[in-house]
Amino acid sequence: MSLSAPQSQVLSGAGFSVGIAAARFNGRYVDALLQKVQEHLRAAGVRENRITLVRVPGSNELPSAVQMLCRRRRPDVCIALGVIIRGGTRHYQLVADASACGLMQVALTAGVPVINGVIVAENERQAAARCTGRIRRGAEFAQAALEMAALRRRLAR
Repeated sequence: MSLSAPQSQVLSGAGFSVGIAAARFNGRYVDALLQKVQEHLRAAGVRENRITLVRVPGSNELPSAVQMLCRRRRPDVCIALGVIIRGGTRHYQLVADASACGLMQVALTAGVPVINGVIVAENERQAAARCTGRIRRGAEFAQAALEMAALRRRLAR
């Protein structure tokens, strides 16, 4: 866990449009992240009709889904949510790396900030702590999205 998280800026989300792509794999944990993301966005003033949510099978599919959201909806920012838990092989690492690289590529190509909200955990205990426990990763992802949407708007002027 990071011990030096940045101080959150107080921002109004009114007027922002947000795309969210969320994996169904490890659904209990992803759903908890999604709930916290949506609560934080609504509390900041993002209207429900300005949030587009799509679900995909797993974290490997997140970059494609975010790319489609960027092309079709042109949101101010996108958030990709997934949870990858280490198994008995290196497959989890391959999926995590491919997802992270793909999300960054989409952000740079589309010119839309993409928040990588993919939790990579060594075990279920770590996943639970970050998604359903005291660590507020969902709210952190939503806050980062608001800050990046505001930056995008400010630099577009």
